[in-house]
Amino acid sequence: MQVPSRLLNRNFVLLWQGQLVSQLGSQAFAIAMMFWLKHQTHSASLMGLLMMLSMLPAVILGPIAGAVADHYSRRKIIIWCDLLCGLAVCTLAALMILDQETEVVLTALFVVAVLVGIIKSFFTPAIGAAIPDIVPESNLAAANSMNQASVQISTFVGQGLGGYLFLILGAPILFLIDGLTYLFSALSETFIRIPQILPEKSPSRSERIDAFKRDIAAGFQYAWNNAGLRALFFAAAFLNFFVMPIILLLPFYVEDILQVTADWYGYILAAFGLGALLGYGLAGAIKTTGKRKSELIIIALIIMSLGLALLSTIRNATLALFVMMGVGILNGLINIHIITILQITTPSEIRGRVFGLLTTLTAGLMPIAMGLGGVVADLTQQNIPLIYATCGSILVMLSIMTSLSSEFRQFLAFETTAG
Repeated sequence: MQVPSRLLNRNFVLLWQGQLVSQLGSQAFAIAMMFWLKHQTHSASLMGLLMMLSMLPAVILGPIAGAVADHYSRRKIIIWCDLLCGLAVCTLAALMILDQETEVVLTALFVVAVLVGIIKSFFTPAIGAAIPDIVPESNLAAANSMNQASVQISTFVGQGLGGYLFLILGAPILFLIDGLTYLFSALSETFIRIPQILPEKSPSRSERIDAFKRDIAAGFQYAWNNAGLRALFFAAAFLNFFVMPIILLLPFYVEDILQVTADWYGYILAAFGLGALLGYGLAGAIKTTGKRKSELIIIALIIMSLGLALLSTIRNATLALFVMMGVGILNGLINIHIITILQITTPSEIRGRVFGLLTTLTAGLMPIAMGLGGVVADLTQQNIPLIYATCGSILVMLSIMTSLSSEFRQFLAFETTAG
C-alpha cells in the first residue's frame, strides 16, 4: 500500500475541501434546527430529546461501523454517506417549504435527525481511518490539524453567519443549503483514491458474519488491553457527559440570560471555532514531548473546564464570546495531540474499529446527558446559570481526577518516531 510523499496531495485536498463545504452547511442546519424548535415549542425537554435521539446511532453503531470501515471500501462509505445525508436533508427542506404544519415538520425533523445520525456513525470512523492512508506519517499531525480546521472554519463562518441568516432566510432555506453542500461533498469525493488493503471475503454468509463479530471483538480487546487508551475512553465519556448540557442549553443562555438575539448564538460558536483554529496552530507550533506534552494537555483540560464553569456568572455577550474563544483554543490544542497519537499507534487494519469504538465509548453517555439536560432545565424553570455552574464545577473536579491517572499521563506522553 503506497502512501503519498507529501501532505497536500490530490486525494487529501479533495477530501478536505469537500468536508469544509459540507460542514458549512451542517452548521447552518444545526442553528436552524435548534432555534426553529425553540421558537415553535419553547421546550428544553423536546430539544434534549431531539439531540439525544440524533446521537444514539453513533453510540450504538460505533463498533459495527468501525468494522465496516475496515472490511469495505472507505472511499465508497464516505461518498454514500454524504449522498444519503444530502438527499435526506433536501427532503426535509422541501417538506418545510411545501407544508407549514408544525406537527408534520416536527415529526420529519426528528426522523431526519435520527437518519443523519445513523449515516454519520458510519461516516466518522471511515474518515478517521482513511486520513493516515492518504498522507505521509510525518505529516499526519498537520493533516489532522487541517481536517479539524475545516470543521472549525465552517463553525466560524457557518455559525457566525448562520444566526443572522436564520433571522433573514428562515429554517427551510438553511436546511436546503445544508442538503446541497452534502451533495457537493459527495461529488468531490468521487475523484478521491484511498489506498486500502481489504480482507478476503469468506465464501459463505455465515462465515462472513462470524468474521465480522470476531473483528468487532478484536477492536474491543485492542482498546481494553491498552491501559492508556482505556483511560482516555473513560475520561472522555464522563467529561462529555457534563459538557453536553452546556451545549444543549446554549440557545436558552444566549436569548434568556445574555438577552441578545439568535445571531449571537452564531457569533459565540464562531468564536469557539476561531479559538479552536488557533489551538490547532499552537499544537503544531509548541514543540513539547514526553512528560511536558502530557502536562500541557492536562493543564489545558483543567483551564478549559474552569472557563465553562465561568459562563454561569457572565451576563455580558461580548465577555461570553471571549471566554468561548479561550475554551476553543484549549479544546483545539488537546484534540490534535490525542487524535494524532491514536492514529499513529493503531494499525491500519484495525483503525476503523478503534475509531468506531472511540465514538461509542466517549459518546456513550452524551445522549443521556442531552435528554436529562433538557428535563432538568424545565424542572428548574430553565435556571441556566445553576445548571452551567453545576456542570462546570463537576468538569473541573473530573479533570483534576483524570490527571491523577498514571496510565492517562503515559498515553499523553507518547512520542512519535516519524521525522
